[in-house]
Amino acid sequence: MLFPHIKDAYWLGVNYGMAEQARKLGLALQFFEAGGYPNLAIQREQARACGADPRVDALIIGTVSFDGLSPLLAQIARRIPVLATVNDIAPPGITAKVGVDWVEMGRAAGRRLVEEVGPGMSLVPIAWFPGPRGAGWVPFVDRGFREAIAGSRIQIRHTAWGDTGKAVQRNLVQRSLDEHPQLRYLVGNAPMAEAAVSVLRERGLQEQVGIVSTYFTPDVYRGILRGRVLAAPTDAPVLQGRLSIDQAVDLLERRPVARHVGPVIRIVDRDRLTDADIDDSLPPSNFAPLFRVEPAR
Repeated sequence: MLFPHIKDAYWLGVNYGMAEQARKLGLALQFFEAGGYPNLAIQREQARACGADPRVDALIIGTVSFDGLSPLLAQIARRIPVLATVNDIAPPGITAKVGVDWVEMGRAAGRRLVEEVGPGMSLVPIAWFPGPRGAGWVPFVDRGFREAIAGSRIQIRHTAWGDTGKAVQRNLVQRSLDEHPQLRYLVGNAPMAEAAVSVLRERGLQEQVGIVSTYFTPDVYRGILRGRVLAAPTDAPVLQGRLSIDQAVDLLERRPVARHVGPVIRIVDRDRLTDADIDDSLPPSNFAPLFRVEPAR
């Protein structure tokens, strides 16, 4: 299993879902993480090593790049099935994938913000934090969000691109607030939303500036519970991890396989917390990343 990173709790949820499903089915898994979206060369080497390892029966990849691995994955797919999880990826070499429409994830966040600001004449300035340039999911969530707010009062005053490490996002939030003190909302990736809660508290801006996340993590969940984060769409990352393992097993055992499956996207806010299936979205609070799962003897 190749992950872009396990620096935020989103991918920790995918890791948990895969590990639990593998244990349930008696499978052996090994996880590798590239350390972040800029590290295409690292993920390429990890994929090459997995593809050449005779003990590997299938490769599941959460890619750091939409098409940066395509020639290599097409080559690996001649020997074993290659499946994509979560992040969208170019078709060459991909046998099946689990994931949602990230355009719709962006739209869901944008629609919820439009609903929040309501009608009126005055513009509502926001800062937009899509994530890292070049990551497979980022252009889609960016497009969906911009489509959803088109024609509304919302005006993107500043766009800040960057890796989804919390330290990087915290710096981007601080710089955006310094350069644009009139901002009313900070909108974007979950580590940004998580970092923004403490930055706004430190600056005494909790009541003046709102936060919307484009995906759902434990800290975003806590922010929603406490009224510090307005809302976030969830694409059930734990469930996606389970589905990816099931998809790989069905392929290996030559059962019929849906080539693309994914959960229903749902908005989570304080009014809809009881409707959200949290167990499909969040790992247990005491779960630490697993890099190897062995079948029970």
